[in-house]
Amino acid sequence: MATLLYRLGKTAYRRWPIFLAGWLVALVGLGAVAGYLSKPMSNTFSIPGIESVEAAELQQELFPDAAAVDAPSSTIVVAAPEGEKLVQEPYAAAVQALVADLAELEDVQEGVVGPVEAAAGLEGQVTSGIDQAEAQAKEAGQPFDRDAALAGAQSQIRAATPLSEDGRVGTIAFTFDVPTVLEVTPEMQDAVTAAMDDARDAGLTVEVSGSAMQSMESGGASAELIGIALALVILALTFGSLVAAGMPIVTAGIGVGIGITAITAMTAITEIPSSTTALASMLGLAVGIDYALFILARYRSELDHTDDREEAIGVAVGTAGSAVVFAGLTVIIALVALSVVGISFLTAMGLGAAATVTVAVLVALTLLPAILGMLKSKAFGGTFRRYRPAREANGHILNNGVRWARFLRKAPLAWVLLVVVGLGLLAVPVKNMHLALPTDSTAAEDTTQRKASDLVTDAFGPGRLSPMLLVVDGRGLKDPQEQQAAYQAVTAWAAGQDDVADAMTAAANDKGAMILLQPASGAEDTETEELLESLRDGEQAIEQETGTRVGVTGLTAIQADVSKMLADALPLYLAIVIGLAFVLLVMVFRSLLVPLTATLGFLLSVMATLGATVAIFQEGMFGLFPGQPIVSFIPIFLIGVVFGLAMDYQVFLVTRIREAHVHGASYREAVVDGFRNSARVVTAAALIMTSVFAGFIFMDEPIVQSMGFALAAAVIFDAFIVRLVLIPALMYLMGEKAWYLPKWLDRIIPNVDIEGENLHRPHLEEHYSKV
Repeated sequence: MATLLYRLGKTAYRRWPIFLAGWLVALVGLGAVAGYLSKPMSNTFSIPGIESVEAAELQQELFPDAAAVDAPSSTIVVAAPEGEKLVQEPYAAAVQALVADLAELEDVQEGVVGPVEAAAGLEGQVTSGIDQAEAQAKEAGQPFDRDAALAGAQSQIRAATPLSEDGRVGTIAFTFDVPTVLEVTPEMQDAVTAAMDDARDAGLTVEVSGSAMQSMESGGASAELIGIALALVILALTFGSLVAAGMPIVTAGIGVGIGITAITAMTAITEIPSSTTALASMLGLAVGIDYALFILARYRSELDHTDDREEAIGVAVGTAGSAVVFAGLTVIIALVALSVVGISFLTAMGLGAAATVTVAVLVALTLLPAILGMLKSKAFGGTFRRYRPAREANGHILNNGVRWARFLRKAPLAWVLLVVVGLGLLAVPVKNMHLALPTDSTAAEDTTQRKASDLVTDAFGPGRLSPMLLVVDGRGLKDPQEQQAAYQAVTAWAAGQDDVADAMTAAANDKGAMILLQPASGAEDTETEELLESLRDGEQAIEQETGTRVGVTGLTAIQADVSKMLADALPLYLAIVIGLAFVLLVMVFRSLLVPLTATLGFLLSVMATLGATVAIFQEGMFGLFPGQPIVSFIPIFLIGVVFGLAMDYQVFLVTRIREAHVHGASYREAVVDGFRNSARVVTAAALIMTSVFAGFIFMDEPIVQSMGFALAAAVIFDAFIVRLVLIPALMYLMGEKAWYLPKWLDRIIPNVDIEGENLHRPHLEEHYSKV
């Protein structure tokens, strides 16, 4: 492979106009296709096989006119000042005006009712029902306990009423007139917000909760710009040249542009979720900068040995480029493997990002040499710091990488124990990790969603925000009285479960019934998840007893099922990613122990990262963040993204160690020489990623904060502790055994020559003879 890439690099350098034109044509051509033929990206995704989704489909079958679980609805919460009530003026008039304003919005469905009127109507319905039941009992000559009926009805009223017991807080439910939440536009939200502002002017506290009013704004673009600025600074300090610092940014940007444009163009022939471009953009930019950085750094290193710039870029692409190819393959494996989770948007994000990483590899191998061919001697122009490294007596560069490697060499076992014990202790909190999807009650404290959630929780209890819906299919029962008896039995069974505040029949017909169940705990609490499991465990028994079919749905149940699905997929995902990457690394390093230590080190850093995230974000250590569950998709994203970056650092660092070893250096000096040539750029690459990810910690959204912290911590642990401390210490301890490979395995594994052993480089014999 090194020979092939060597020729490719020289060709791209020599025929740079052709390669530049080729990439320009690709970008413009894909842009034209995307502009003229692309279709809007899909805002829906399916999750097959989830019980709560199947129950939601059953609900729509039995009650086609009922609101779907994913209906674009939200709830406005209004509160009078302390000691006041919503029925008093001027608050009553302000609420009526708010309801009228909502009713006039053309994008809001009809039927918006104020909390006072809705509460009175509910009580009237209950009273009317009791009156009818009493009349029927008298007509049949049967006794009727009206007081008992009224007492039983009060609990149902409390569970369903939109007005708090003290009359101070009320809720106004509304639904946008679009099929799904993802089709709600910012303009529709702004109209509702304007109506809320008018009500606030009258002295009311007005907040809104619900998925339909979630903010459509994204800080992704600004975060990327901050990341690019930080990357530019670090690259400038690394190369001491503004031109050289700008090249990885330019090539990575072109690669991401082509990748995103290609994804957009694909909508012309297939449906692509709108979330696909998010991970592709972030990861494409990250690896694009890294890959260009490694090849450019190797190019500058080769210029120390030759004045022939074409030969230098050929060797750089043949050696560092080979490492780029295999590092890119490990990232691609991690991304493509996201498809095993079975969630369509994750699969699309993984495949889209994998395609963008592929483009990033090709750009680094061809476009970067072409740009160097165009710039020639000006490639390191704009110099503000001369590259004059200190040298040892034998002429070899003496830098901090060499000093660090020699420092580790003094006590490698102590360093191994320190890293393993330290990261192991950080991993301990993982045993308490609680995964859940975000809700309004876990939003930032200054958001309207969190304020509305707090108002509802204080006034109605936490279960009001986490209702579940039991769907009862009674089509197997032909007698209406038998159906009603079965529905009542299911309701009583549900109400008897632990952590249930109330269960009531919300609707019934000749096909089935819907039973609204209100837990006593919040959606993010473990008690609610245990309640869902308890309901599922008892479904079969109650079905056999009543002759019905029962399913549990609702947003709370769906979120819990998705979280469980993600958690259950983690072991399989890890096995696939690590297994395939291990095979790939065996082929790259022609060793068993080096890939083994690489993967075990990654597991150690990931577990430490998850442990630190649980301690700080879930358990509230140091009081920096309020304790709340870890977002369900963070672990799998963390593994996918960081595994790719970690293997990048492993490949670039250890290939230089192996290169020194195969050219005659002892195992001890090979480690030193590997750090001499790659520690600086690995450190720069890791600093870029850490800075980018850490920037998200300072955003207001707790979910984004936890993701930023987890990714930044993972890069710190893996790059600076595992790759730059644990791996070299283990290399010292393993000695020559690090490169052991059974003869039978050596014969069947293809020799990819990632170190450029077959390239003609006569200076290496002299170089490594002095090591």
